[in-house]
Amino acid sequence: MEYQVIMRLNLTASLAAIVLAGAMPAAAQDVYAPYEPNPAPPVAAAYDYGDTDFVFELGIGVAAQPDYLGSDNYMASIYGFGSVEYLNIPGLGAFGGRDGRGFSIGPSFNYVGERDSNDLAGIDGVDATYELGLRAGYEWDNAEVYGALRYGLGGAEGLTGDIGANLIARPTDRLRLKAGPVATFADADYNDAYFSVSPREFVNSGGRFAAYDAGGGFNSVGIHGEARYEIFTDYFVNLDASWNRLVGDAGDSPIVKVAGDDDQYYIGLGVSKRFSLDLF
Repeated sequence: MEYQVIMRLNLTASLAAIVLAGAMPAAAQDVYAPYEPNPAPPVAAAYDYGDTDFVFELGIGVAAQPDYLGSDNYMASIYGFGSVEYLNIPGLGAFGGRDGRGFSIGPSFNYVGERDSNDLAGIDGVDATYELGLRAGYEWDNAEVYGALRYGLGGAEGLTGDIGANLIARPTDRLRLKAGPVATFADADYNDAYFSVSPREFVNSGGRFAAYDAGGGFNSVGIHGEARYEIFTDYFVNLDASWNRLVGDAGDSPIVKVAGDDDQYYIGLGVSKRFSLDLF
């Protein structure tokens, strides 16, 4: 439909030009315009979704990550992820763009493994934590900024999240690469579960872990990278990796200093599918 409209407009413009040329003085007819023997065909707008109102992506993957925050041991886990690429609501407008360009918002998940009481002699165990929240960002052709806010349930209850920015490279239409700085944060309630040491725990550990009351703030700074390849139309393979350095009250915790590691690594491999729906 769009191609036909463009062709009709071009034909109308051409006829108008012929009529105007015939009516112009002879001197003006001595001016020649460049001639293109193979003009490029009209192309549809890059952000035209037609009748589609909702474009989103869901995926699942496996990851290697620390057993718990501050641990120097690693575990394998299964994770899910998703994002909203485009949403059009009649009367309110539309946001988002093809391949994630523009503003996007979607769910944010994270999982932190259980800390067993045997992992740290004298220190209480912490059940696994499940984090659920929202992620929002804005992506240009060669860069993006983003932020996520989640609430932890289970072992650690409280607010946590991350903020970051990436440079983006698109070597081919199917391959997208991202890399950039990232920082994580959490409130005092969340950090208390993983980084505080109570007076009782100090005694139970034989004085190995000094009593410590962890507050909120930034927990880590680091680098995150992502590679994404479209193997078939709307089917993707996603590789994520990151390194984070614990800082602030998290990095100063005796649990990290005595029996953990300031450096936290993550790598994940997943598959995902893009869905398109006509809602209205």
